[in-house]
Amino acid sequence: MLDELKKSLVECPVVKKGNYYYFVHPISDGVPLVEPELLEDIMDYIINNYNLDLVDKIVGIESMGIPLATALSLKTGIPFVVVRKRSYGLKGEKQVHQETGYSESELFINGINKEDNVLLIDDVVSTGGTLISVIKAFDEIGANLVHIIVPIEKDDGRMIVEEETGYTIDTLVKIKMVDGKVTIVED
Repeated sequence: MLDELKKSLVECPVVKKGNYYYFVHPISDGVPLVEPELLEDIMDYIINNYNLDLVDKIVGIESMGIPLATALSLKTGIPFVVVRKRSYGLKGEKQVHQETGYSESELFINGINKEDNVLLIDDVVSTGGTLISVIKAFDEIGANLVHIIVPIEKDDGRMIVEEETGYTIDTLVKIKMVDGKVTIVED
C-alpha cells in the first residue's frame, strides 16, 4: 500500500538551506514531475480506507492542497473549495493567521458554512502551524471536520496538531530526515 508514495519520497531530491534539509517532492512542491500514478496511489488509498459518505465538501489548503483536493474531487464527485492566500472579500470570508517553521501569513476561507461536513486535505504536516490555524477557524465557523488527511508527516507534525486541537490527523506516510536523506518511519 502506498508503494508509489513511499518510493517517490525515498528517491526525492534533498536540498540544504543553512543547517536545514528540505525534501523536494511532487506532493509537497509540485516538482519534480507529478506523475498520475502517484496521485492515483494516494487517492485510491483514501477512497478505500475512509468513509466519505458523510463528506459534503473537500477543502484543500493553498498551494499544494489544491492538486490533492482536485484529484479527490474528480474521483469522488464531492465538490471542493480552497483555503486561499488572498482575500476576495466575499460574504462570510474567514481570515486565518498561520505561522509555520519558516514563515507567517494570512489565509482566507470562503464557501464553508456552519454544519458543513468537511474533509480537510493538505500535503505535509511538519510544524503543524498551518493545520492548527485552519482547524481552529473551522471550529469557529461551526463546520464538522469529518476527516483531516495529510499524505506526508515529517517528524512529529501529526502529534503536534493533535495535541493542540484535539482532532485526529490521518497521515499516510511518516518521514524523518537522516543524514540528509528521507527515511520512511514504519509504525
